[in-house]
Amino acid sequence: MQLTKPILVRGGAIAGGRLPLVCTPLVARDEDGLRAELAAVCAKAPDLIEWRVDFFGPIAETGRVLAAARGLREGAEGIPIIFTRRSTREGGQPIALSEQQVLELYEAVCDAACVDFVDWELSGEPAHLQRALAAAHRNGAQLIASFHDFARTPPAAAIVDKFLAAAAAGADIAKVAVMPQDVGDVLTLLSATLEGHRRIALPIVSMSMGAYGSLTRLIGWAFGSSITFAVGDKASAPGQVPIDELRAVLEAVRRAMGVE
Repeated sequence: MQLTKPILVRGGAIAGGRLPLVCTPLVARDEDGLRAELAAVCAKAPDLIEWRVDFFGPIAETGRVLAAARGLREGAEGIPIIFTRRSTREGGQPIALSEQQVLELYEAVCDAACVDFVDWELSGEPAHLQRALAAAHRNGAQLIASFHDFARTPPAAAIVDKFLAAAAAGADIAKVAVMPQDVGDVLTLLSATLEGHRRIALPIVSMSMGAYGSLTRLIGWAFGSSITFAVGDKASAPGQVPIDELRAVLEAVRRAMGVE
């Protein structure tokens, strides 16, 4: 029973192809904090690590970002890395970089071959997304085209449109995260995920955030979401579940559903 689409890194399946993949964030403000956070996260053996570089204080110093990225690559011991700058319009931290400078930072990180994935927001300039995609692909990395709404859950059709837009843009993975106001909104997100999973060939990543949304982190994979995010050391978004607790629930649901 294959409920989600596999995600490959340089031709090989992550975690032996077992899904969903569990990703943990890094949100440290400086190099020392990043090293300590990486050690704490790696001890819990996630399938993926996401570096939220918008939390990193020296983000405007490309040399320090590249050095930190190389350190993560070495310290992660083979765990694939996602490089993400989340914009303030989609829930990220304020940074002292223009969108053009962010794009140049992505290109530098990709050209240094420090990461396996980059996350770029669909709400940005289409030309910037295409440049980020080209930088990723020429260095063997993949692009996650993402959309985040921290205020509400759009209608299911609008969420599906985001998945379709990611596919149309040439992305490798499509991601949507939204904020529910009630349990009904959680059902909206899960329904849209299933529809998107059926309509596009790309792997899909989806989640609701906050307390209600934590349900999607536990069962979203059964509707087609290939990655779920968990707390290894510190959370990067509301509703993330500690990795040990998440894995226990995933195993219980897998057994109940007869999924290997």
